[in-house]
Amino acid sequence: MPPILLLYLIFINFLGFVLYGVDKAKSKGRGRRIPEQVLLWVARLGGGVGCWMGMMLFRHKTKHDRFMALVPLWTVLWAAALVLLARLG
Repeated sequence: MPPILLLYLIFINFLGFVLYGVDKAKSKGRGRRIPEQVLLWVARLGGGVGCWMGMMLFRHKTKHDRFMALVPLWTVLWAAALVLLARLG
């Protein structure tokens, strides 16, 4: 795996994890929430593992069918793409 791709994936997954934690904290207070589309896009852009971990650890968005379907789906798709890249590369 190219080092830049590895750094990107580390960053986007860390970002996803943090965003789910921040949004959970804001959901309990009066802070401005992170839009659901932003949370889903981070997973779509490769941060699925971090988003999934944030969902489970913070128990956030786990009752939303859309999140429970799409975040794991994009995680699996990214994993498959990385396996394919490794085999080709």
